[in-house]
Amino acid sequence: MKPPQIVAAITSAWRRQKGAELQVRSIERLSAGASAQTWRVSTVTAGDAQDLVLQLFAGQEQLTGALRKVEQGRVQQAAYLAGVPTPEVLLTLEPEDGLNDGFVSRYTPGETLGKRIASDARFGEARVHLTEQCARVLAQIHELPLSSFPRLCHRPVHTQLEELAHLHRTVGDALPAFEFALRWLKAHLPPAVPPRVVHGDFRNGNLIVDERGLVAVLDWEMAHLGDPLEDLAWLCLRPWRFGQGARAVGGFGERAELYERYVRYGGERPQATVLKFWEVFGTLKWGVICQWFARQFVTGEVRVLERAAIGRRTSEAELDLVELIEGHDD
Repeated sequence: MKPPQIVAAITSAWRRQKGAELQVRSIERLSAGASAQTWRVSTVTAGDAQDLVLQLFAGQEQLTGALRKVEQGRVQQAAYLAGVPTPEVLLTLEPEDGLNDGFVSRYTPGETLGKRIASDARFGEARVHLTEQCARVLAQIHELPLSSFPRLCHRPVHTQLEELAHLHRTVGDALPAFEFALRWLKAHLPPAVPPRVVHGDFRNGNLIVDERGLVAVLDWEMAHLGDPLEDLAWLCLRPWRFGQGARAVGGFGERAELYERYVRYGGERPQATVLKFWEVFGTLKWGVICQWFARQFVTGEVRVLERAAIGRRTSEAELDLVELIEGHDD
């Protein structure tokens, strides 16, 4: 999609949905991902200048369970209206708008690169507060009324596990460590819980952070109804520590503080065995995603170098799984 086409489509959609004119001053590509294109759009409307962010579906195969971009935008806006710190969504785009599937939100300044958040001196003070801030926002998300998210599907753990096993066995080799993890997970299924709103990808790298800490939560693509402990465990996976392996929570905090603050802000006290299950599950899920990315690059389906680089990380997930299951993670 070329910038002139994007500008024409956004201004038309804005006129149709808002009943107002939108002037686009500049447009800048922010990312070249395979599942989404992200653009920063500088605009003027009714005399006010503002920067917007456009996310567009890139037209490639989506991961099982992922929301369409327009649905992602609707979920993000529902969370925003409920008070969750996430950018306000101003437009959702349908095919008739000429931009495929996407949405437009307000631009929120801050840092999103996980490695910088975990290690740059600039964010030293932010790291002091980030674990508590993440706990507060997760507790808030998990208390969102289900009635505000009618389109979210309930994804119980056994369904997710079956899908993961199928994806693993269709995108690459049946790796021994992954097969071992699948058997372990089937033998340690946690009890069913009443479904809650789950973000699905709450981690360092999907947060906007400034010098004071957490500003906003991004990327609601994997949101669903399920077990809230899935989110707590996902935040603690090794890949999201960005070289700060001793700090289990996103490379900036400790598990004990995360759990204690989560309970303080209204979350249910997590059980260690269930948290371990979800950490093993999340590590396996990431490993299978790495396999999937590798296959997309090798077959030519998605010739994006990032996919090849992430695909090489499959072996890291194998090691992480063995250490997790054997109890040697930290």
